[in-house]
Amino acid sequence: MKTTPYSEYARLDVLHDLQRPRTGESAELSFIVTTQVMELLFGLLAHEWEQARTVLAEDDLDGALDVLRRGLHVQDVLVSSWDLLATMTPVEYARFRDELGAASGMQSSVFHRLERLLGTAKGTEPSLYDEALALLARRGVEGEPLKAWRVVYESRPDLVRLAELLLDVADRSNRWRQRHYTAVRRAMGAKPGTGGSAGLAWLKAALDRDAFPELWAVRGEL
Repeated sequence: MKTTPYSEYARLDVLHDLQRPRTGESAELSFIVTTQVMELLFGLLAHEWEQARTVLAEDDLDGALDVLRRGLHVQDVLVSSWDLLATMTPVEYARFRDELGAASGMQSSVFHRLERLLGTAKGTEPSLYDEALALLARRGVEGEPLKAWRVVYESRPDLVRLAELLLDVADRSNRWRQRHYTAVRRAMGAKPGTGGSAGLAWLKAALDRDAFPELWAVRGEL
């Protein structure tokens, strides 16, 4: 294959060499590509959220809003990525599932990085939400998170934009988990997941794990 400046810059020869199905089942290629696309998007989203966290810590509200908006588009593509697997039948999946062996999406280190940034998993660094609350405090809105967000909505229109963008982030995170749950339910039902995971049961429990819970709860108090 002839090398071009475009293929060299984007490392297309390497990229297209990464799809290596192990069976003759055509749906396996869709599964591999979808998995790889999501991993790339996870990395891009982590980059955006880490940048948003940094500019929030620098008290740059407008800069943070710009980065969070950019990240929303990445999340939208992540949610719609599940469409690539929407037509895969249980029979098709069963034809290559054994090839996954001990592999499981739960082993994605970048996905766990996103969970820590959201604050839905513990980490050693401040989460995106931690830095948002710290910015509120620096701007005179202190107290426990639910009370602080109520003050924002009732009297701080300059900070409502941040609240709503964070809720957009949380909403899209919920949509991705819902699509994940539905895709797994469609492909394999309630069977145990690969890699020893609980599969559908674990995914269903994850649906109730909201990011930024006080931003959801405050709606019942306004």
